Amino acid sequence: MTGETKPPIIIKRIKKGGHAHHGGAWKIAYADFVTAMMAFFLLMWLLGSTTKGDLEGIAEYFKTPLKVALQGGSGSGDSSSIIQGGGKDLTRTNGQVSKTEKPSEKKIINLQAAQAELERQEMLRLRDLKSRLEAAIEASPTLRAFRSQIKIELTPDGLRIQIIDEQNRPMFDIGSAVVKDYTREILREIGTVLNDVPNRISLSGHTDAKPYAGGERGYSNWELSVERANASRRELVAGGIDEKKIVRVVGLGSAVLFDKNDAFNPQNRRISITVLNQRAEKRILDDSNEASAAVQSASDAADATAAANTHAPATGAPGQGGAVSSVVPAAAATGATTAAGTPAAAVTPTATPPASPAGK
Repeated sequence: MTGETKPPIIIKRIKKGGHAHHGGAWKIAYADFVTAMMAFFLLMWLLGSTTKGDLEGIAEYFKTPLKVALQGGSGSGDSSSIIQGGGKDLTRTNGQVSKTEKPSEKKIINLQAAQAELERQEMLRLRDLKSRLEAAIEASPTLRAFRSQIKIELTPDGLRIQIIDEQNRPMFDIGSAVVKDYTREILREIGTVLNDVPNRISLSGHTDAKPYAGGERGYSNWELSVERANASRRELVAGGIDEKKIVRVVGLGSAVLFDKNDAFNPQNRRISITVLNQRAEKRILDDSNEASAAVQSASDAADATAAANTHAPATGAPGQGGAVSSVVPAAAATGATTAAGTPAAAVTPTATPPASPAGK
């Protein structure tokens, strides 16, 4: 039927809506995952490149960190580096070999062992000096005659050389600091030998316990021992020793006896020359510096007091002059030498030496 009307064709088009936006949270999670994996593989590489000793040191540190930090000992401080130069072979248990052209070697220094080694070498040097002194005594006819009066021994402070009196052969004139001719030769010979070692020297003078007529208030064994020690210093310098090597000259009177059972034994009258080791020298210099600082502080305080009293208003009874007090700082008595090696008298004599007992 051509005349029939065709039904219309209707096409329905369905419009589909777009998906909602999911955001970027997955990127953050993925970045965290990658960072964690990188840290994990970096840790594995460090563990594979670290030596066994370094690992033990790190473990010890985290066990007792304060003990290792405060007291020292075996710990992380014993290792020179965590990564021993890097490398590609992670299967090695003792670390990698450095690929640089000039690998820098890091050494572990034990300060206590180094100090012990220095002391050992110093002891060997002092023993060698002792042998040389004994050989010099045997080689010299003059010194050989006085061999019984020269005592050489090693002490905690160093090498001590003592020249002692005998009943019929004293080192000094009776009751004075005038050196005998043979004592002068002994001291100068010893000074020549001692100048060959770098160690510094301490001198001390000693007497017996026989008192002077004036007792301890006047010229006494203290003054005599100081003067004899200083006279010995002059003879050592004349023998060729560098005067800057002498750090202390003291007089001990009869306080330190050679014969503790007999205070009047002539052997108590002696000169002690000590070649100091480093520990004893440091102790003496530290004590000297502290004493100098204390003396300077006391002197400054005395000067300030004197200045204050000088400018203070005068006081006193009416019609009378006011009393003005003044303070004069006393000189410090010390047996130490100055930094330049110049000896300072330990005690200043207060009077002319009186006649001494026979045999002093």
